[in-house]
Amino acid sequence: MKKVHRVAALVAVVAVVAGACSSSTASPSAVAPSVAAPSAAASVEAPSEAVKPLFVVINKAADQQYFIDLQTAFVDTITGLGGEAAKFDAKAEAPLGVQLVNDAISKGAKGIAITVPDQSIGPAIATAAKDAGVALVATDDPIKDAAGAAIPFVGFDGTDMGTKVGVEAARLLTEGGWLADSAKKVGVLSVEKQDLTVCNQRTDASKAEVAKAGATADQIFPVASDATVAGSQTAAAPVITAHPDVTNWVVFGCNDESVLGGLNALAAAGVKPDAIIGVGLGAYEACRPWAAKQDSGFKAALYISGTDVGAAAAQALWDNVVNGTPLPPATVANTTIVNPTSFEATFSQPSLAACK
Repeated sequence: MKKVHRVAALVAVVAVVAGACSSSTASPSAVAPSVAAPSAAASVEAPSEAVKPLFVVINKAADQQYFIDLQTAFVDTITGLGGEAAKFDAKAEAPLGVQLVNDAISKGAKGIAITVPDQSIGPAIATAAKDAGVALVATDDPIKDAAGAAIPFVGFDGTDMGTKVGVEAARLLTEGGWLADSAKKVGVLSVEKQDLTVCNQRTDASKAEVAKAGATADQIFPVASDATVAGSQTAAAPVITAHPDVTNWVVFGCNDESVLGGLNALAAAGVKPDAIIGVGLGAYEACRPWAAKQDSGFKAALYISGTDVGAAAAQALWDNVVNGTPLPPATVANTTIVNPTSFEATFSQPSLAACK
């Protein structure tokens, strides 16, 4: 049995990390949209039943639709290649994330993909995996080892995502003529997870784009939230109450949950959907009212596919463990702006099914 380096004692209880996705400066390799789980016949010969390698996927907030898609694709890809796969939820608990990594190593895992509950546990889990000879990739939120080196990453470019959201919000704001209409007072809710680097990259980029469209600094209101629907609604409510003169609102945030929380707070304050430009990040919440043909403050969203990330992470780990292929430093998935008329043609089938 491999000696497992236990590290749980090194980790302090820290705040939950939310949101899917992140940025990396390494040269990325592209991920094609909607990656399907490959068949064993299309790749290397599957190991025999007795020696199937175990691969584990661990995610924070694994009950969110994005991570459900990610874990499903990971498991389907590994099993399709001939391996064994297991999935676990680290919830919002950093110590649980470390424990699950240790447990996976103890069970003989050959490769682990993890979206950490908090980036500060990166050195601890990287040390555990390295000491046990287990391949490790970070999904969505980048992490570093104890020496400060980046762990191989599969996910998204946070600044690029935020820029796309901001460009779309700015376009809708300009086309609506709100800033030029003296009868309208515009406010911008930037619903932020301020203790998470990748979230700051997104919202900073979005704010920069709406500023280019003419929104002034005193019209942009940062809302510090936990990137959950309930937490974002609670955080946005007093900001909205404090600005009763605002008639029209633009809303963006770290993820779809952040934007939905802001939209719920506006609805509770009596603001109608036609006075809101909400641009989601994820599109898995935005698509629900679209699929139901309901009026919504969600006017657009950036579609990100957990299916793509899960499949890519699984393939990278499999290639490393089974074929000896080095893990790519960064694998960056594609993203696309969608709206109520275009989302059905863009979504993968699992994503589309989850909207209904």
